[in-house]
Amino acid sequence: MTDVEIADTVAAITLSVAGVAGLHGGEFGEVATYLPGRKVVGVRIDSQYCDIHISADYPSDVNGVARGVLAAVAPHVPVPVSVTVEDVIAHSRGASS
Repeated sequence: MTDVEIADTVAAITLSVAGVAGLHGGEFGEVATYLPGRKVVGVRIDSQYCDIHISADYPSDVNGVARGVLAAVAPHVPVPVSVTVEDVIAHSRGASS
């Protein structure tokens, strides 16, 4: 699997986990995998580790959401995975306002 495929796969799997409202770029937008012509925000992956930063839905078990992301992603990457919940938001990408 190429770096592009891994970053895109990690992002897609992460977004499919219940309680994940979205990927988060970190306080200064520094969490990203840079690819030719684009970047995958919220996923930083290299040969040593995979760092995922998310926003969680409110209400949710934030620790449970993070554990769910870890369990879903870890089998698909060859390096250790770390999950950070950066924010908790009151609505998800599919909710109506």
